[in-house]
Amino acid sequence: MRLVLWFIALSAIVLGTWLLWGGAWEESFSLAGSVAWLERAGPWAWAAGIGLLAADLLLPVPGTVVMSALGYVYGAVIGGLVAAAGSITAGLCGYGVGRLIGERAARKLLGDGDFEKGKLLFARGGGWMVALSRALPIVPEAVSCTAGLVRMPFGRFLVSLICGSLPVGFLYAWIGAAGREAPGWALAFSLLVPALLWLPAKKLLQ
Repeated sequence: MRLVLWFIALSAIVLGTWLLWGGAWEESFSLAGSVAWLERAGPWAWAAGIGLLAADLLLPVPGTVVMSALGYVYGAVIGGLVAAAGSITAGLCGYGVGRLIGERAARKLLGDGDFEKGKLLFARGGGWMVALSRALPIVPEAVSCTAGLVRMPFGRFLVSLICGSLPVGFLYAWIGAAGREAPGWALAFSLLVPALLWLPAKKLLQ
């Protein structure tokens, strides 16, 4: 029960941030605004893009719009690589935040029973959750932090994070490079491909 409450609390914090400041940020980081912001960074636009995507852990940054802007600036391939790197960085930051809470403190926070249940859950099915969450709003931050909190094996977390981040990064970079708005099927695609990638990755890890 405490694990569920922890996850809900994290999601509520992220959602609250969006409700408070999301509107202003969305105006600043429309596709045109994001492109202009990246172009002002000059040769460091790639680093600025990664930084923005990593900041999504704390700030209401529209990640898919930033990924599309990276595609517009760098093209589908380089932009996709940078976008995926930003998503991976954001996931690692969330995992790190969870790990910063020591195991003793995590057990007190969740209770021994829920800590062990969460640890087992993320050791077995956490890969699916991490991979599929990268395409969704709000959920990725909560999933990454919880994975770190319950000590999901780092190698398993990293592989599943890559499986989720690569398709999302390349898809939205391609959309930006083509100068299009995200089509309705983009979300379905960015959920299906991570699932397909995680199947062989899971077998290799085993």
